[in-house]
Amino acid sequence: MKFPIDECLNPTLATIARTRGFPQSTHVTWLGLRSRQDWAIVRRAVDDGYALVTNDSADFTFLMEREPAHPGLVCVNMAPGLMSLATQQALFEHALGRIAAHGLAGQILEVTLTPARTVRMDLYPSAPA
Repeated sequence: MKFPIDECLNPTLATIARTRGFPQSTHVTWLGLRSRQDWAIVRRAVDDGYALVTNDSADFTFLMEREPAHPGLVCVNMAPGLMSLATQQALFEHALGRIAAHGLAGQILEVTLTPARTVRMDLYPSAPA
């Protein structure tokens, strides 16, 4: 498995993925996809076998659910005001642990830091529209 980290998240998440055994992980900026439309990023992820990592769960969930098959989607969500590099990294680490235990192909994993500062994880299949 390999991950492209969306530009809304810090590139250090790619480094975390690489150190956790996903050496082909990258950042969308490094792929030349900076400021591209969401559908173009999804197309590249699906075509190249990447499980996309983003914090734009609404737009990317909609787009991934339209794909008949995909490597997976990880949504790193934070309640307003809780966005920080440390939070991004911690939530992504939680996601990687869940992926190691359950896989990700054809699924969406949402890892959310709630306003109460608890972590919630939801893993569900993506159904094509």
